[in-house]
Amino acid sequence: MARVETSSSRPYHLVIFGASGFTGQFVVEEVARTASEGPKGSLKWAVAGRSKQKLEKVLEQAAGALSKPELRAEVDIIVADVGEPDSLAAMCKQAVIVLNCVGPYRFYGEPVVKACVENGAHHIDISGEPQFLEGMQLNYSSQAAEKGVYIIGSCGFDSIPADMGVLYTRDQFKGTLTAVESFLTVSAGAEGGCIHDGTWQSAIYGFADSQKLQNLRRKFNHKPLPTVGTKLKRRGALFYCNELQQYSVPFMGSDPSVVKRTQRFLTEECQATPVQYGAYAGIGGIGNIIKMLFAGMMFLFLVKFSFGRNLLIKYPEFFSFGMFSKAGPTRKQMEASSFQFTFYGEGYTEEQDTSQEKPSAKIRTRVQGPEAGYVATPIAMVQAALTLLNEAAALPKKGGVYTPGAAFAKTTLVDRLNKHGIQFSVI
Repeated sequence: MARVETSSSRPYHLVIFGASGFTGQFVVEEVARTASEGPKGSLKWAVAGRSKQKLEKVLEQAAGALSKPELRAEVDIIVADVGEPDSLAAMCKQAVIVLNCVGPYRFYGEPVVKACVENGAHHIDISGEPQFLEGMQLNYSSQAAEKGVYIIGSCGFDSIPADMGVLYTRDQFKGTLTAVESFLTVSAGAEGGCIHDGTWQSAIYGFADSQKLQNLRRKFNHKPLPTVGTKLKRRGALFYCNELQQYSVPFMGSDPSVVKRTQRFLTEECQATPVQYGAYAGIGGIGNIIKMLFAGMMFLFLVKFSFGRNLLIKYPEFFSFGMFSKAGPTRKQMEASSFQFTFYGEGYTEEQDTSQEKPSAKIRTRVQGPEAGYVATPIAMVQAALTLLNEAAALPKKGGVYTPGAAFAKTTLVDRLNKHGIQFSVI
């Protein structure tokens, strides 16, 4: 079982590393908001990063935003730098859980994971980078298991709504669920919306390194998961989606790889029936298609070359038609934005013979919530941490590197998210 108690030498339930970064500042606010949900109604936490001055400023900002002036005195500051392993070790020795907000994770993630494993701290991140996530599983899972440390990746918008959404759909289905397709739509208010360019950089390097991801996956020597029921057909690169009544494309994020890893764990370790999964995103009408095709072709051409990647990184707003920006969204834009996943599942009823018949039962579920990147992501990350702290007995028996679904399948994480504005429902 996960060790989750604080002690005189390990005084903090949570340490937020990268607290002064764009996403980190909102994680700080979310932890401050939910501190009463910690073990025995309290939470001892600290912020960490390279600059003491920036961390002080973030605490001051959170104190003002939440009308909690006491934060500045109550929350401790730890100076730690990815480039200084001793500082990471000192930070990890003081934490039960490190909430790692420092990305792109392909460049800055591994030293933090290594320090956590070596110094007995659990690690939760919000990475949407399959190469990092799967690399950590390959390189650290056995070591983490030996130490009783839980390394749980992709605990933000990537990929808790999708991964827990598939499990929620399975749990609500009366029978054996065999396949699920999800369709994501995102809404913005009158002032529009955008994403901070840290995510844009992760996408650039992810596409540039796609061959390395394939090579990494071969090292696992996984056997294909068995297909139960009708084989799920992949939809096209661009298609009109009758379910959404708009044009859609395959979802390019980490959700498919995270869900597949969860299904493999549940099949191999818990003897569950694997659920096939397809992920798609709605893009709207013809105007959006033209913009996306133009931006996509330019992106795929430039990402192949060093000078092209430099251009993409330097001018995110231009090359993404305003979808990404160095400044990130304003608070007003965040307040008016939301996301919605709709899951369409099929499977066998309890009366059907799974070896003879085609699955005939259907289910439709929904996961919806506030702005994805900087409102829903902190909520998901913090609730994942609180679930680990409060429900350690419900996690897998031994430590290791886990997806959210693998780690939290038997916990009340979905109920916790429901109470905090990320709503799971059958429709």
